[in-house]
Amino acid sequence: MEIAIVTLDGFNELDSFVALSILNRAKGNGLRAVITGTGQSVTSMNGVEVTIQEPLSFIATADVVLFGSGIHTRDHINDPDLMAQIDLDPSRQMIGAQCSGVLFLHKLGLLPATITTDTKTRSLLARTDTVLEDRPLVAQGNIVTSGGCLSSHYLAGWVLARALGTDRAMSILEYVAPVGQKSQFTKQARDIIVPQLDVPAKRPLYC
Repeated sequence: MEIAIVTLDGFNELDSFVALSILNRAKGNGLRAVITGTGQSVTSMNGVEVTIQEPLSFIATADVVLFGSGIHTRDHINDPDLMAQIDLDPSRQMIGAQCSGVLFLHKLGLLPATITTDTKTRSLLARTDTVLEDRPLVAQGNIVTSGGCLSSHYLAGWVLARALGTDRAMSILEYVAPVGQKSQFTKQARDIIVPQLDVPAKRPLYC
């Protein structure tokens, strides 16, 4: 299973790196997550330069595509050349968006009827018909959204649970959990992730 973590200039390190690290702990199960973007490298919101592992064209063949947030998201979604390179198919791909990453779904006409996002992005979607929920993770069919920088592990866990089953996903999350809090950490993750695994898809909003 190939996973594209869309990482563009101004990206939030927590969104890309936490998901990348957690998902690649399942390499032995056939999962591979890679930093996907434009050019040879991208620079984060805090000045960290990262080498691009796969070009944006990789999105078209990936099994999973994750969009993180960043300080230039609104510039990116209004770049027609960049957006023309993003080819998604929710009928066969799992698609995740964290915080302002949901703006990519909105721009592409794939915004689900119910989502979650961060506080700043919430105001940008106030005029759409989508329902904005105060939850860390909200899924509909193959599309999942998460809100808050530290929701990255829920997003990664959702992908792992869909791909490998809940028990394997929780074992990976338990491994990265803080010492002394592993049971509490994984129980909370399970409580949040499991109800979102089989939520039927509703019509996307084209707005």
